[in-house]
Amino acid sequence: MNPTTNTPTDTEHITVLLPAGRLPLAIMAEAHHLAVRYGLEIYLTTLQNLRLLNVPKTAAAEVRARLAALGAEFKAPGRFPLPRACVGGPHCNLGLIDTKAVSATILARFAGRDYTKAKLKIALSGCVLSCSGTRTSDIGIVATRNGYDVFAGGKGGPAPKIGRRVKKDVTETEMLATVETLIDFHDRKTGTKQRMVKLLEDPDFPFAEV
Repeated sequence: MNPTTNTPTDTEHITVLLPAGRLPLAIMAEAHHLAVRYGLEIYLTTLQNLRLLNVPKTAAAEVRARLAALGAEFKAPGRFPLPRACVGGPHCNLGLIDTKAVSATILARFAGRDYTKAKLKIALSGCVLSCSGTRTSDIGIVATRNGYDVFAGGKGGPAPKIGRRVKKDVTETEMLATVETLIDFHDRKTGTKQRMVKLLEDPDFPFAEV
């Protein structure tokens, strides 16, 4: 089946979440099999996920089921955002932390969260070079030689903003508590969706710049 023969009304896109940007081999193999079978394109998103493009609606349930059987989880409204992460140590000689492990710690901390408002992006970098865009994300976590720096309110787009540093050289425990405070604040102050930068001047914003 040629994907160009499908109209937007009879196809959909399915996004498989990839924590820390890692693609399990079994899911990669099955995604390839499904792409060949249904004439799909595979897109590696800027948030480090895998998206199957132009999935026929008649096949969408099967595609999800086959991938879910291998442990795949899918993008959905309200899910806690996966941190976008650089490759980190030991794969990068500048990496000060194992970003895969820290990302897993963050996700475990928030695994029981029922709902997170949309338009919230988290990024994690293993050193101050910030290859994962930590300073242009709603919440940015940067490993330093003395702990972690945490940034809030960064964004990309046509009018990019550098995030405000709200914690400097803190422990992992304090970093996690800071992220939780920021997410709780974002949820409390946001109706449906909003970037953190619009909340920085709120009188209740919980952190001063450091």
